[in-house]
Amino acid sequence: MRKKCTCGDMMTMKLRTVIYSGKVEIDNVPIFSCTSCSRSEVIPEVKPDLTGLIAKLGADPHKGSFLFNECNEWADLLVEAKANKQQPEAHEVEALIEQRVNMLLDLYLLAQSLNDEAWIADINKRLNQISRRTLHT
Repeated sequence: MRKKCTCGDMMTMKLRTVIYSGKVEIDNVPIFSCTSCSRSEVIPEVKPDLTGLIAKLGADPHKGSFLFNECNEWADLLVEAKANKQQPEAHEVEALIEQRVNMLLDLYLLAQSLNDEAWIADINKRLNQISRRTLHT
């Protein structure tokens, strides 16, 4: 998965650790990285959830670490895709997206039949995260 960098070269997607406030490690954050100019940026699909997590940690967080893919569906899909192949192709990621959406919809039906509002809300959040579909290939 790639994106054109401001320097004109191509940026590739990588999973990196983001260190916040020198105390908190946030692992498996998907970023675009350029080998030519060393520019890095968080992929747009996950940025709202990363900034939300950082806001929850506050200005003076306790030392710790998080797996970002446990709170973001895009990151989880990309971790899964990278586990299968070092640099996944667009069609492979699309297949994983389709499988995940189908699984979440099945779970949604089950949660609805059980009237589990918390579970329904969680599934809605996860589906909304996946719907941020502007990944560059």
